[in-house]
Amino acid sequence: MGGSLTQPCCTSVLEAPLPEAEADELAQAFAALADPIRLRLLSFIAAAGEVCSCDLLVPLDRSQPTISHHTKVLADAGLITGEKRGRWVWWSVVPERVADVRAALGSAESVRA
Repeated sequence: MGGSLTQPCCTSVLEAPLPEAEADELAQAFAALADPIRLRLLSFIAAAGEVCSCDLLVPLDRSQPTISHHTKVLADAGLITGEKRGRWVWWSVVPERVADVRAALGSAESVRA
């Protein structure tokens, strides 16, 4: 149910020009993170380790279809992965993907001015 990543995206945007494919993949992750609801969803899922979609409705004060839409965007970006259990999907963060996105922002050396 997660995103379809072929290889990690690790080039720092501050150290070298990005190839087009890496820029597209990274832009999808940043676009997924650019929404406050999705940021909160990622935060809830990361804090819990694994969480059922049904347990995200109340804390986010959103309907099931809205939660499904936002988890799909995060999953398509490869940031979370889901496992269907009965009627609900259980979500967890993809730590490697989150690390790749973090790494793409560069190192402390390249940020110093």
